Amino acid sequence: LIITSLVIVLEKAPRKAAYGYIVQSLVLIGCFLALAVTTGSVELYEWSVTAFVTKVVVVPSVIIFLSRKIADAGSEPKLTATKAIVLVAVEVAICFIAVQNIDLPAAVEVKPALAISLAHFFIGLTCIITQRNVVKQIFGYCLMENGSHLTLALLASNAPALVEIGVATDAFFAVIILSVLAYRLYGVAHTVNADDLTELKG
Repeated sequence: LIITSLVIVLEKAPRKAAYGYIVQSLVLIGCFLALAVTTGSVELYEWSVTAFVTKVVVVPSVIIFLSRKIADAGSEPKLTATKAIVLVAVEVAICFIAVQNIDLPAAVEVKPALAISLAHFFIGLTCIITQRNVVKQIFGYCLMENGSHLTLALLASNAPALVEIGVATDAFFAVIILSVLAYRLYGVAHTVNADDLTELKG
């Protein structure tokens, strides 16, 4: 999951990053299935199906379609690849340290995976902050959502499927809204570089 997150953060072209997101989503679904087998949770099997539809099919399709409409321009990120890797490594290390102090009974056996899910949230923030391409910034939100999704699966594997559907639906509509905003920004400013979008026009 961390490797695919790095690919998404470091890849300049949004279309290629979308394929990295597909791979990450398949890994996440694999985690759901592994947890389902381990815990005997029927709900996690249902989560896997919902996640496949939303994360592997719908969300990447929306972003690939958007990147075709706005020329799939790749803007240089604010951090070099080396600095981004070091920053992600520090975030992961901090999350591993942080989860050691969690005393929840449900978290005792899943602390390493919980650290990774927590790290995803911060990697998503890193993606939003360090990317100049507004389409790539959408992936930051997607990474944060994947982290929260994994956290929910780890700590509440028997939660009703309706809860997971709610999480997936929120993410789906958020990506749609952000994509529409990016498309409108490109239509007005003819750029997807956030650094060029600093002036308000009446």
